[in-house]
Amino acid sequence: MKRPPLNRRLAEFGTTIFAEMAALAIRTGSINLGQGSPDVDGPEEVREAAVRALRDGRGNQYPPGPGVPELRAAVCAHQQRWYGLEYDPDREVLITAGATEALAASLIALLEPGDEVVALEPYYDSYAAGIAMAGGTRVPVTLRPDPEAGRYRLDVDELRDAVTDNTRLILLNTPHNPTGTVLTREELAAIATIAIERDLYVVTDEVYEHLVFDDHKHIPLASLPGMRERTVTISSAGKTFSFTGWKVGWVTAPPDLLAAVRSAKQYLTFVASGPFQHAIAEALTLPDSYYAGLRDELAVKRDLLADGLATAGFTVFRPAGTYFITTDIRPLGPEISADGDGLAFCRGLPERCGLVAVPNQFFYDNREAGAPFVRFAFCKRMSVLEEAVDRLKQLTP
Repeated sequence: MKRPPLNRRLAEFGTTIFAEMAALAIRTGSINLGQGSPDVDGPEEVREAAVRALRDGRGNQYPPGPGVPELRAAVCAHQQRWYGLEYDPDREVLITAGATEALAASLIALLEPGDEVVALEPYYDSYAAGIAMAGGTRVPVTLRPDPEAGRYRLDVDELRDAVTDNTRLILLNTPHNPTGTVLTREELAAIATIAIERDLYVVTDEVYEHLVFDDHKHIPLASLPGMRERTVTISSAGKTFSFTGWKVGWVTAPPDLLAAVRSAKQYLTFVASGPFQHAIAEALTLPDSYYAGLRDELAVKRDLLADGLATAGFTVFRPAGTYFITTDIRPLGPEISADGDGLAFCRGLPERCGLVAVPNQFFYDNREAGAPFVRFAFCKRMSVLEEAVDRLKQLTP
């Protein structure tokens, strides 16, 4: 008897594009602006807090399943401090191995096979894999570029039309990776109305919550009327404190949803990042000046790289949040842009100018819709970005 194919749920997912581009950067000695990983560590006092935890024996053995009490309390204080949201640290907070595990556990907990998940496309590749592992069906709603406004826009009517009787939840990411869009209060209110009318859960990925620029503001969906009781909110320390390798994330949700997510999470990593949990508990108490300084520094880096990309000939969608810039490569001309094929363009970019970026088409179900768009990360040292901008000049005839 012939055996069925292995890994059927994940058959469409191979090695991630990030792995391919990272290997390309190493092989060619190029500057890697593809992966969203800072090239400097976060605050010294937070690193020292991790060292103290290691030396004091705090977290060297299994931490409590829901997370160390100090961090759960700090997460609650953070939600109250920034958004006026109150959570119970014992019943409504769960510490995870980064936001990726939080997303996977939430999807596994809340979906049954065949349930539909409406998600904003383009989306981070782990969304599609997480939905597949849970046996769900993804239904993309595409954020569309508006070159005149210089941003991507959500069509709320399209989102409403995507919801069917089989829809279980909406998966939301704001600030949005890769487009840099920060959903407005009006857009979030419309999403909330749909969720309430159709009795849907919402899982929100808010890991870039403190990386918001200019006059834009991050608004958690759970803070809107009627949404706290149906929203699973996810965030993490990696982006806010530049310790992506520590893998400390968290979930806040009402007790019934949190219990479901915790039941799934305990069979994934069980626990993780013990000493780092203690350090992030201290990190979350840093003063407002830290968060403002982080935003201001990243805004300068954003503008440096965005201006360099525009000068080189790209159409640039200047992000309102995150640390990524999405560009349209077609204005570079058919020869340089590989006829608007982002993957071919990115594979040839190291040879052309010693840079590596990521093609956005891998964040779309409809690869053709994302083909001409390429993402660059600006969470790098100023000297690295200045060198990258200088190398971009080689694209200009």
